[in-house]
This record gives sequence, C-alpha cells and structure tokens, in this order.
Amino acid sequence: MFSIAHHRFESPFILAPLAGYTDLPFRLLCRRYGASFCVSEMISCHGLVYNQSNTLRMLESVPQEKPVSFQLFGAEPEAMGEAAAILSDRKPEMIDINMGCPVRKVTRKGGGAALMTTPQIARRIILEVVKNASVPVTVKMRSGKDQATINCVEFARMAEECGASAVTIHARTWSQGFSGTINPDHILMVKSALSIPVIGNGDIGSRREGLEMMKRTGCDAVMIGRGALGNPWIFSDQGRPATLAAISAGAREHLSLIEAYLPAERILGYVKNQICRYFRSLPDCSALRKNIFGAGDLPALKKLLEIPPDPGQQ
Repeated sequence: MFSIAHHRFESPFILAPLAGYTDLPFRLLCRRYGASFCVSEMISCHGLVYNQSNTLRMLESVPQEKPVSFQLFGAEPEAMGEAAAILSDRKPEMIDINMGCPVRKVTRKGGGAALMTTPQIARRIILEVVKNASVPVTVKMRSGKDQATINCVEFARMAEECGASAVTIHARTWSQGFSGTINPDHILMVKSALSIPVIGNGDIGSRREGLEMMKRTGCDAVMIGRGALGNPWIFSDQGRPATLAAISAGAREHLSLIEAYLPAERILGYVKNQICRYFRSLPDCSALRKNIFGAGDLPALKKLLEIPPDPGQQ
C-alpha cells in the first residue's frame, strides 16, 4: 500500500517508538497482529559509540520481527553518523532519527524536538546519518517549537533535501508535549510539500481513526504509539476483542514473549506495568488491576490471567 525507498508495505499501520515499551517482545506481538513494521525505543548515539551494554541490549532483534526500524537520538552530527554505521551493521531495514521527543532529559542536551529550533544542526545530523547508513533513513519530527513557531514544512523539506526517505510528523508542538490535541492540518501541509512518503502520528486510538487521518491529510501511513499499549489488536482488521477472556489471552501472549526474550523475574515491576495496560479501560476490572500489581512473582501473575470464557460466549 505504501513504500519507503525499496521497502513495500501492505498495511499503512506502524508501531511508533515508545521509550520503555517498544522492546522486542512488544514489537513481535504488534507484528503478529498486523503492524507493517515497528520502530524500536529511542537508542542513544553515545551509548552505541561508547559500546554501553544497556544500549546494546536494546538492539536485540530476531528474523520474525522484520522489517524493523531502529531509532537513534542525539544532538552531535559526528556521533550520530558513527552510531548510524554501528546500527547498519545490525541489519535493520531502516534507521529513524528522533527529532520529535519533547522529554526534558532528551531536549536539554539539544536532541529530540529541540533540534527543530536548530535546523542547521539537524541538517548536519541527517546528512551524517544518511552518509554512514547502509539502509534508508527516516526522520520523526513535530509541528514546531510552539504555536508561534510552526516550521514543520520547512523542516520536512530540509530532511528530504538531505536524503531522508520518509518523514513522520507528530502534529503537536514541542511545548505541548503529549497534552492537548494534534493539528491534522500540519500533516496535510507537510504531505503537500514533499515528494517522499509522509507518515501521520498523534491521537490515533483506533484503526478507524488512523484511516480518518489518512483520508483527511493524504498521508501515506500512520504511526500508532500510546494507542497500541495493551491493545495490539489496533493493527488488525478485527480490532480489540469484546470479551475479558480474549483480552486476557492477548496479555498471556505478550507475557510469553517477555519471558522468551527478557529476564522477566528480574523486571517484574516492568512486566506488571505492561500487562496491566490490557485491562486499564475495562469496566469492573479495578480489582484485577490491583491484583496484577500485587502479584509477587510470575506464576502468581500468570494465574491471574487465566480467565475462562463466559459460558454463553463459548
């Protein structure tokens, strides 16, 4: 249905990078449920350059998740270029540059959304990454710093001129963070100005909303982040199951992948946070959520997820 460089994708629905969430198990799960490809958590260029073990663990991948995109963040062009070369050796299908994260620990050092206020540095970063990467490079950005400085069109044009194969625009400003609502017109403006694919992002809570964004803005695909947490069915035609038993089965599937690829017992708090999201918006599940957070070990957590179908729904 759409292409990025030589890669063709049948589905226009992509899993967005989410720090602390889009690890290998969750990416695999979303691919199973229909995501065209998934983007990793943001990876520090300095962590790669200095061969830091915690960063290298984030690069774990398996053939079943391909195609996959690894996302880099940083504010130093030379380090970003060097990191792109290191990433390329891991054979991802794409490398994404984070120029949209609004979180202070990233922006205070000039990275993420702060790069939209320093376009000359951003230009050098894109040029260095493209030069050193052996795979297509994409850029994820925002609408601008704030409502008074909307520069997404100029910034996206610059990215294309520097060799980016696609851009994703989260249609909020840096100052908005994750508050308020997106402005779809910014996606439309960028799409109208570029010849490379444009991916829309922000406020997509269902497959229907993703299709509506594509129809309204003309974007080639949509990237779903928070809407996928506890809801990998967002990538499937069928959508989220209607029964607690079916949702519990999905949570068990996720837990099984976590056990297969991560030291689940050592990160039990993280695991419980992931699993609890499956039941966050469901009525009459407050006791279940409380019990999930209170589970003392994996066997106890698994037992809580063994929810049989209602007799009338078998």
